[in-house]
Amino acid sequence: MIETIAEILQAYRSGAATPADIVARSYARFRAHADPAMFITLRDESAVLAEASALESADKSLPLYGVPVAVKDNIDVAGLPTTVACAAFAYRAEADATAVARLRAAGALILGKLNLDQFATGLVGTRSPYGTPRNLFDARLIPGGSSSGSGVAVGAGIVPLTLGTDTAGSGRVPAAFNNIVGLKPSVGLVSTRGVVPACRTLDCVTVFTLTVDDAMTALQVMAAFDEADPYSRPRRLGPAAPPQPVRLGVPRADQRQFFGDKISAAAYDAALATLAALGATITEVDFAPFYETAGFLYNGPWIAERYVVAARVLEKSPEAILPVTRQIIEAGRDLRTVDAFEAFYRLEELRRIRDRTFRALDALVVPTAPSTYSIADVNAEPVELNNRLGTYTNFVNLLDLCGFAVPASIGRNGLPFGITLLAPGGEDGRLVALARQFETTTGLPRGAIK
Repeated sequence: MIETIAEILQAYRSGAATPADIVARSYARFRAHADPAMFITLRDESAVLAEASALESADKSLPLYGVPVAVKDNIDVAGLPTTVACAAFAYRAEADATAVARLRAAGALILGKLNLDQFATGLVGTRSPYGTPRNLFDARLIPGGSSSGSGVAVGAGIVPLTLGTDTAGSGRVPAAFNNIVGLKPSVGLVSTRGVVPACRTLDCVTVFTLTVDDAMTALQVMAAFDEADPYSRPRRLGPAAPPQPVRLGVPRADQRQFFGDKISAAAYDAALATLAALGATITEVDFAPFYETAGFLYNGPWIAERYVVAARVLEKSPEAILPVTRQIIEAGRDLRTVDAFEAFYRLEELRRIRDRTFRALDALVVPTAPSTYSIADVNAEPVELNNRLGTYTNFVNLLDLCGFAVPASIGRNGLPFGITLLAPGGEDGRLVALARQFETTTGLPRGAIK
């Protein structure tokens, strides 16, 4: 059985389990799962068990009391290496990232650091010298990235909560492929201090859990203004629920992109029908501006931000970076300043279109990913297929939107399909009630279904 955070806390309150019991079970499940590519660094079990035992004297009302957590390996955990899946870049963190520190203060127990697409560049989960975490539904398929280990660890029931990051969709695509919830907060709501950036101006720390309520529990712990983080913003979680009936926008039928995946297209239609049955009004929206915005992320000046982070390794040890990752990041080396400003100007125009769009809507509903692909196919076409996965995710941070990725169905091919609810930045709370209602209505089991 895969337990939620809420179920673990209830077990503690009832005396049915102790933090040491749950930690020991997490390690046992990891050994039984036998996927060496999930973690890059796994802490010694005895050390975590000692921390769990010490919690016995702590306040049991802490929101994450005794909850085992694992963290994407571009987020600092004191005393552990931060590698971004590149040994030539690695360093030992002297302090916890702000988000990790807040989890610890809430009672969480950190088990280790999870695999990722190198330098958090990719949505596939195959771009790591530490291996490819195993897809829980079909080992031939990609697990989703860049937060690959984060998605798999929750979906496999190793831990009920992991942290990821999201620039292009890395906190949402792995959620869809692992049949779990992925919460991408508004930019700046959760501090990114102690996170190795991909694009520093856009990055978000994200949450993977089994349920919507679990995700919100974690977000409420981490959401706080951080004076020491220049990109932190004093944002609130926003209204607790949208007005009724909720007004949802969807891409125009002739603009929807599934790249020939008829099963995903049908699953999206079914999800919209479920939302309509819940009382939502569904309105088609011209998605051309959103697709145009998405194109900026890897074909505009923001790719230069990735180069800034990897420059030292590219100059001294370029062979330490995987060829496809190096190809993508090196494109940011010689961008012209004039091109950057032209893109900045156009983005502000697109943000005005965003504002006009949301005046008539409470949220957008999009497929989290249009399809999925095999590892072999991604290895053959690493850039094109990765770009396809970002169809409905790449524009989100550029337009300062928040998002909730939730499971929608299991297709006749046996694979999970998910949708993402999107709202303007600062309105994270608006999505919660809708996501929770959809979750309850579908009644879909979470994680790997055996």
